[in-house]
Amino acid sequence: MIVAEATKTATGTSPIDQLHALVAADMEAVDGLIHERMGSAVALIPDLARHLVDSGGKRLRPLLTLAAARLCGYRGIEHVKLGAAIEFIHTATLLHDDVVDASALRRGKSTANMVWGNKPSILVGDFLFSRAFQLMVDAGSMRVLDILASASAIIAEGEVMQLKSANNLATTKSDYLEVVSAKTAALFAASAEAGATIAGAPSDLIGAMRDYGQNLGIAFQLIDDALDYSGRQAQMGKSVGDDFREAKVTLPVIIAYERADEEARRFWRRAIEVGPQQDADLKRAISYVEETGAIRETHARASHYVDEACLALAPLPDSELRESLIAVAEFCIGRGY
Repeated sequence: MIVAEATKTATGTSPIDQLHALVAADMEAVDGLIHERMGSAVALIPDLARHLVDSGGKRLRPLLTLAAARLCGYRGIEHVKLGAAIEFIHTATLLHDDVVDASALRRGKSTANMVWGNKPSILVGDFLFSRAFQLMVDAGSMRVLDILASASAIIAEGEVMQLKSANNLATTKSDYLEVVSAKTAALFAASAEAGATIAGAPSDLIGAMRDYGQNLGIAFQLIDDALDYSGRQAQMGKSVGDDFREAKVTLPVIIAYERADEEARRFWRRAIEVGPQQDADLKRAISYVEETGAIRETHARASHYVDEACLALAPLPDSELRESLIAVAEFCIGRGY
């Protein structure tokens, strides 16, 4: 599997940037609609929403919707509404996540809950969910509405499942993957599936796009969780060790704990299950994660899901868009190196 540097062109653009260029006009329309629909007479709402919406995110999920629609031959405009709706769903979940996790930094900026407080962040997240459903209805497809409404419910279930796994070293790899599939991959899958569905694609192509999104989403989260124990996390605008400080039991921790000797197990139990954590604990946790090969295995598992994502695209017509989606999946792995 190729690494991040190898997936950049001579001009220095990433595969995500290249995908963006292929649907640039559609993406410009999505951005315009996002800014139009997050407006409100209540000034705090657009101010807080814009803080996150305009913070430099790649809009990857809407990109999947636009690319899937065009790849499946769509020539209409309703996919623009779906792209905006999906970005609103994603932004709302981030606002809620940051409150639940008491996060202080996202994409290199102070989180909305740190700037405005928890209550405004939750309520603006609710507002964005409402806007998302208005856009879904406007798009005029009951099937797409069902796809995105179901994904929203699954995401919420994933958040609750993650709460159960916090501070719990009995969490299994299966438990973890169930959380990741719900909390992260469900929206990736729904984004790609919605684009193919609005295009009126046959069921096999819709299923192919859904499988691509699902596998990409799992790989994306696996790499994110590995990065939490890596110096590269800081380069991406996030604090190293956020998951550790929040006592989240992610795959690197599960693997490191499985392979730990008794001294290391005592450390993990104190740091994750009992607390409080000490100043030197993060450095020690990173050392254990590296020594046990937990990061390598997490990368290997992510590579498996990237391979599955690329294979899922086999039924789709050969095109620049299809190759770009494959490159995006491979680039996902490169973020971890």
